[in-house]
Amino acid sequence: MKRVLLFLFFWAYSFGFSQSKITVVDDVNKTPVSNATISCKGKILGQTDSQGFLEFNTKCKSIQIQAKDYQPETAVVEDDIKISLLKKSSKTTSIETVIIEDKSDPRALEILKKVNHLFKENSPKTLDSYTYKSYEKVSLDIDEDSISQFNEFFENSNFFKEKRKKDSLNNISARKIFSKSKLFLWERAQEFLYSKPYGEKINILDNRISGLKQPIYEMIALQQSNRDKLPNQLKQENRGLYRFFLTDTIEMDGRKNFVIRFREVNYKKNDKKRKYNGVIYIDTETYGIKKIENFSKNKNDGIITSTWVFFNNKWFLAHETVKLRMSNMAMEEEKEQPEEKHERKNKRSFGTYAFLTSRYFDFKSPIENDKNDFKGYTFSVKNTDGKTLDQYRTDPLTARERNTYTTIDSLGKIYNIDTKARVLTGLLNGQIRVGILDFAVDEIVNYNLYEGFRVGLKAKLNETFNPYFSPDYYFAYGFKDDRWKYGIGLDVKTTLDKNSFFRLEYTDDVTASGEFYRRLWNFKMRMANYGNNLNNDRYYRFRSASLSYLNDVTNGLTLVFAARRNYEEAMFDYSFRNRGSAFDNFSTLFTLKFSPNSTNIMTPQGKSLIDQKYPELYFNYEQSYKILGGDFNYTRFDALFVHNFKTMLGTTGFRLYGGMVFGDAPIWKNFTMNGLASPRRDFNFNFTSFLGFATLEGGKYYNDKFIAYYFTHKLPFYFKSLGQNISSFDFVLRGTIGNMDHPEYHQFRFRPLNHLYQEVGLEWNNFLSTYFNLGLFYRVGYYATRNFKQNFAIQFKLKLLEF
Repeated sequence: MKRVLLFLFFWAYSFGFSQSKITVVDDVNKTPVSNATISCKGKILGQTDSQGFLEFNTKCKSIQIQAKDYQPETAVVEDDIKISLLKKSSKTTSIETVIIEDKSDPRALEILKKVNHLFKENSPKTLDSYTYKSYEKVSLDIDEDSISQFNEFFENSNFFKEKRKKDSLNNISARKIFSKSKLFLWERAQEFLYSKPYGEKINILDNRISGLKQPIYEMIALQQSNRDKLPNQLKQENRGLYRFFLTDTIEMDGRKNFVIRFREVNYKKNDKKRKYNGVIYIDTETYGIKKIENFSKNKNDGIITSTWVFFNNKWFLAHETVKLRMSNMAMEEEKEQPEEKHERKNKRSFGTYAFLTSRYFDFKSPIENDKNDFKGYTFSVKNTDGKTLDQYRTDPLTARERNTYTTIDSLGKIYNIDTKARVLTGLLNGQIRVGILDFAVDEIVNYNLYEGFRVGLKAKLNETFNPYFSPDYYFAYGFKDDRWKYGIGLDVKTTLDKNSFFRLEYTDDVTASGEFYRRLWNFKMRMANYGNNLNNDRYYRFRSASLSYLNDVTNGLTLVFAARRNYEEAMFDYSFRNRGSAFDNFSTLFTLKFSPNSTNIMTPQGKSLIDQKYPELYFNYEQSYKILGGDFNYTRFDALFVHNFKTMLGTTGFRLYGGMVFGDAPIWKNFTMNGLASPRRDFNFNFTSFLGFATLEGGKYYNDKFIAYYFTHKLPFYFKSLGQNISSFDFVLRGTIGNMDHPEYHQFRFRPLNHLYQEVGLEWNNFLSTYFNLGLFYRVGYYATRNFKQNFAIQFKLKLLEF
């Protein structure tokens, strides 16, 4: 949901305080709750009448609601507040002593253990095949209980009259926006197909987003959290964040269910330890999840509900609803007092909420396995103009929802929301889109030890220019080497159904010696490897002409074939076998990427990665020939395998990578060991690199064969330090070993890394509730020295880069 809410549009005005109204009702039967005490910071503001109603004045931002036989609640102050209270059952009261002791009920934990153990068996994906459809609706709006008060306020308010004089919306009044329509609306219909031989296929049957003419493909392919995975509250690694209590057994849809209530552990006041954050209903026969409700700390500020249905002896998600408070929108009306000749401000506030409703229907299993139905990428887009949504809506749109498309679409044209949204989504793939041009983000500013700061600009004509032909050009300048670099290329697509294109390019640039090939790495992986050459100045220049062909054979398999004619020259003091430092090289390169579980979608811009899942394999095979003027005849392999998996002991991830060179090749075709440390500094501080070592000196070691590993294990211990982010610790172990058969061939100062090099570390994820990870690393084993500073390093990593 966090990524979805980045696209929601809402307005916030100055905050103020005024007379408020509250209605308190029973959560189950919606009857009024009388004599409910409303208080603020211990001061009683009043009690509700027989209709559950109270009018009060306060400057508090939040109030507390208490009533006999009900669980207490807290609410944010608005003009019109509606609160629902949950009754205390006798079983709930009987376990309050356990809650105060701040420990989970052992019976509840035992049930949840069985839920985890049997989750895969209860999953629909254990069936041979199935299909079903879904209809989803996301909106941003004022709470429905406040709409009448909102409209009444504007009928008598001069606020928007004055606002329209200052900021005309081309005759679309703000009053109409707020009083007659929602602030945002998005509908989507999908079809889910699954077959054991062919995997999962998701067809986006139709889609419409208010304010946008063109769909945001990365947005419409987002998945709901509980459709095919264990809810976060039930995961073993999150047990430390909640306390669970078995409170009842009830019958739902003819089946008996355990009732397990839970709460977060971060309540600081003892009286709040009695509160629940939600409830889980577990089928007593299969231990499948029937329903889960998760409330915000203040129950009426938000609730997420997921409900499953038992079909063909498996549990399918049937319904999800979400209501989350987004902001408190305050409005201000100016009123003049004639006798005092000054203005008095009348402030009214209204809560804005994000709403999500998802319904799943038309369940069928088994189905016929037609291979053609599963062709292409995971996601396939059938329609995006919203014209067929009526076929899938489980409920017709309200007048307010219909007005949303008319009103917000008009605003979208005025404020060019389409262009701004495309810029935002382009950043997910490392691009900034401006008209017919896409600019690469990672080419704007870089830094390495040879070039110093490198600034550049890379532009590519996108599909708006031509869907099949896409020229591109880049130039860059290094301030330290004082040299311009450039490249020009052309992509020619063979089809628009998948990534399949020829590429012709010419490049005059520099790059680090011994680099591990990063072809087909996604933007996040490239950014994670950004600091790999901060302390490496062994660069070589290459002038290259190449022809290549890329083809996505399947959703998970990509192949690239390339032929290249290069002129290569060392930019440091180097000679290869007394033959100098510059050579001609003709070679072919075969690259493979295998990522069978990742989720992709084809868009007009090309393939877009929606969800990177492991395992993944990257493989390169380069062959050099003594033809067409080439000076070498070597063979070079390198491979990278990435995977992670979960166990009861936590999440383990690893990267295994290595390479080998056969035959004579200059040093830049061998392998540097990705050192990040600097011998010139007394203190090692660097940014995490995807393949780098925090304590190893950069540019010092080279091998013609090597193997390396990067193990990380997330400890199953989650906690909160400052703020709201959840922190955890990762244990990290990195190591590499290799050798070079003929180091004497290379006349420059370096060392082979022919013993096992290892470093161990501990990473604090979400350090002090920030979005950075702090890592502490120490060199151990053969290469450890008596100098603590040489062995020790600190690393920072942006959390968004993940594993």
